[in-house]
Amino acid sequence: MNARPDHSTAVSLPVAPVRGGALRRAFRNRYLYLMSLPFVAWAFVFTYLPLWGWLMAFQKYNPKLSVWERDWVGFANFRTLFQDETFYLVMRNTLAMSMMSLIAGFTIPIAFALLLNEVKNMAFKKTAQTISYLPHFVSWAVVAGIVSKMLSTDNGAVNDFLVWTGLLDEPIQWLAKGQYFWGIVTVSDVWKETGWNAIIYLAAMAGVVPELYEAAKVDGASRLRQMWHITLPGIRPTIIILMILSIGNLINIGFEKQFLLGNNLVVDYSKVLDLYALEYGIKINRISFATAINMFNSVVAVFLLFTANGLFKRFTKESVF
Repeated sequence: MNARPDHSTAVSLPVAPVRGGALRRAFRNRYLYLMSLPFVAWAFVFTYLPLWGWLMAFQKYNPKLSVWERDWVGFANFRTLFQDETFYLVMRNTLAMSMMSLIAGFTIPIAFALLLNEVKNMAFKKTAQTISYLPHFVSWAVVAGIVSKMLSTDNGAVNDFLVWTGLLDEPIQWLAKGQYFWGIVTVSDVWKETGWNAIIYLAAMAGVVPELYEAAKVDGASRLRQMWHITLPGIRPTIIILMILSIGNLINIGFEKQFLLGNNLVVDYSKVLDLYALEYGIKINRISFATAINMFNSVVAVFLLFTANGLFKRFTKESVF
């Protein structure tokens, strides 16, 4: 009778790590790394290298002197920034338009993508998608001209329609009234970017397992129920990641829309942080002050990004990093 081996006394020997594994993987993926080098160089040159210029925010800028020869002023530029009443006005405008754009810029493209995903006629679907994202490639200079013409009191399509339907007694100068400016900018931005923003949601919807829809049909679920219980949960990670990135860029809304659609009558509603840096910094040669504004902008953006990422990671288990 053969004795059974005693495994209780077996000792597991440590496995020696494979040397050079990282080098072998790097060599195996060498072509991928080479392809990524131009993008890494672009990010370094245009994103990280300019951070050296933040030193100007703590100096009295003089183009004739080198960085180490200029006078250091500490946080004087930041004190001037936070003591300026105009700064809080532009922050109000920036945050208001950013929040309106964030809400409308998420809900409308998702709704549009959901509706487009339900279209069964492929020819109509492709045509509608192509037409919807064409405005993305139109410059804001052209879009501002279209919006101005549409809202004009002289044969403007919006005023003519509202007067014809009886909703207005006489045309309104929409771009001359500050209370309408934020809404006009938001609607213009949504019209321009909805089709383009919907592309990534349509791509995410294409990855939803088709068998889930078949099972839902067997259970008698309507198409609306399928969208709510299958499609939306299927693209949930994509929505959350894009939401986190958008919150990080909440105050980085640029200035093209506001600059082109604004005028002296609505300046208290159209001036945003980037326009503030341009007019009160660069135009009057206060380079250090303009640098302090942009540095504040970047620091707040990083803070919002990490805060949003932490909150979503805690409550939804989804995050960017």
